[in-house]
Order: sequence, then C-alpha cells, then structure tokens
Amino acid sequence: MLAAIAQWPACNRTAPSQREVWAEVDGRPIYRDQVEKQYRSQVQPGSEAGNEIQALTFKLNILNELINNQILADHASHARIPVTESEVDTKLAEFQAAYTPDEFQRKLREQGLQLSELREQIRQNLVLTKLINKEIESRVTVTDAEITDFFEHNRASFNVPERQYHLAQILVTPTKDPQVRNLKNDDAATPAEAERKIQALYAKLRNGEDFATVAQEYSEDPKTSAGGGDMGFFPASALETNPALKQTVASLKVGQLSEIIRTQTGFHVVKLLGIEEPGQRQLSDPAVQSGIRQNLTNQKEQLLKAAYLEDLRNRAKVVNYLAAKVVVAGGNPASVK
Repeated sequence: MLAAIAQWPACNRTAPSQREVWAEVDGRPIYRDQVEKQYRSQVQPGSEAGNEIQALTFKLNILNELINNQILADHASHARIPVTESEVDTKLAEFQAAYTPDEFQRKLREQGLQLSELREQIRQNLVLTKLINKEIESRVTVTDAEITDFFEHNRASFNVPERQYHLAQILVTPTKDPQVRNLKNDDAATPAEAERKIQALYAKLRNGEDFATVAQEYSEDPKTSAGGGDMGFFPASALETNPALKQTVASLKVGQLSEIIRTQTGFHVVKLLGIEEPGQRQLSDPAVQSGIRQNLTNQKEQLLKAAYLEDLRNRAKVVNYLAAKVVVAGGNPASVK
C-alpha cells in the first residue's frame, strides 16, 4: 500500500537543482530519482541484471504513470474536492493496521517518506478517488436492454458444461517467499513454523473469525490473499489431478471449511463458497443479470477512464525528456545517460 501511494509525484518536496529532470507537466518537474526509486521498489534484486532494455522499458512505463498522476493531481486541485482530516486519519490507520509500530516506521524509511509526507499523499489519493467517482463512476449506467443484448450475443458462455466449485483457500508455505504480500507481512520460514501457523489460523476460523479477513492478513498465496483467498470457480474435471483435494471438496457443503490439507507446496485450508451445477443459465437468474451488469459497468468505466485521462493529457503541456533520449539513442540503453 505504501509503495502504491508513493507513486504520487512528490510535488511538495524541495528538490536540489542537481536532480535530473526526466519529464515536465505544465512546468512541474518529475525527477529521475523518483522513477528509479519506484523501479527499485517493484523489481526483485538481481532480476533486472543483464536485461537493460526491459529495465528501461519499465522505467518509461513508470514515468508515464507519474505523468498521468501529476495531471490528475493538478485537475483534482482545480476541482476543489474536499477531504477532511478525519478521512486522512482513517486511511492512515488502515495502513498502520497491517504493521507493528516498528515495521511501519521501517516501511516509511524504505520509501523515503516522513509521516507528514505520507499524510499529504494519502490526501491526494483520496481526492483522486473522489474525482474519479464524480467524473467517471457516477456517470456510468447499464440498462436492462444492454444486459439482454449481452446475454443474447453470449448465450453459449452461460452454458455450464459440468459442475463447478467456487473455492477459497488459506495457504501457509514452509519457506520464505518474497512475493508474499499479506496484510500482516507474516511468512513462515520453516516447516515447523508453517505447521504452528496453520494450526493457529485454523483455530481462529473454527472460533468464527471471518475467512476472508484471515486470508488477507495471513495467507501466503500471493495470487489470492488480497482477495480474501478467493480462487474463483473450478470445474470438477480440474480436480482430477489432485485426488485429495477432490475428495475434500466433494465432502463439503457450501460455507464449510476443510480440515488442514498437507501438500508439497505447504498447508491449505479450503472453504467452499458455492457450487454451480451444469446446464444453460437463463437471463431470469439474478446472478446472471448481476454478473453481466458488473461486467458491462467495469468495461464502461475502463473506457471512460482511459478517454478521460487522454482528454486531460491533451490539455496539459507534457514533455518527456527520457522518451526523447531513447529515440535519439535508437533504443540503445547504453546510450541513454
């Protein structure tokens, strides 16, 4: 979360004149060290070695994001969208809840942020969220006619060929993994630690704690922890390769937890969220209508956001010095200084 919010241009910081400017937005500089810092936070150490072309491409993409963020920040400032101190306090408390006090201070140091700077960037982020809601999300509508038309043109996709299981899991692995990003930054390092941890988590679940919350805070599956462990739907045939999991899932009722499952990858606790039986789904099914409405809403929002940003960008004066250097260098990273 801190890494994501650090993508905002640090427009309130005073900058020494020797900092190299890689872009300007309406005269506001975006510096090379901002891009390099964000780049380092997003790549694993050593992964960029020997691949300077990919590294420079990634930096161009980061710079473009910073340019877009600056354009949005400037527009939001002109729109005078209010954000209260209590809203900033609430969001800051959410960030801090994922860490101990010492861990939080360490994260701030890693990002090169003072608490006051983080508060200001949180404020900017909240302003942007309200701006997007005002200018985009509130303007998107999906009609019943659009839902019907989508269903008629995609009827085959609503024909479920076999039983499907909607599953969620909590995973604990016996080794450290730099990809783990649960809210507690909790990652078992040994088989013994992993077994103790999964037993403790299972006790929490048996005592009634929310599965999705426990998964977000402790699960070591980087693909599903942020979504509360939700793994999506699995056709019955996909479980054939894992007889133990197949047997476990088949024995569960919707809403039930499995026992702790030990596999080569670690320890799992699975929850059955739902079952979809085979057959043709009809438009009269509320779940079908809801899914189509959400799908169309997401598509319209993505389209409108892209067009909205391009429109703002057309009205801004943007100079990308790094891109110009890459062009002059003929795409040769060694020539980009």
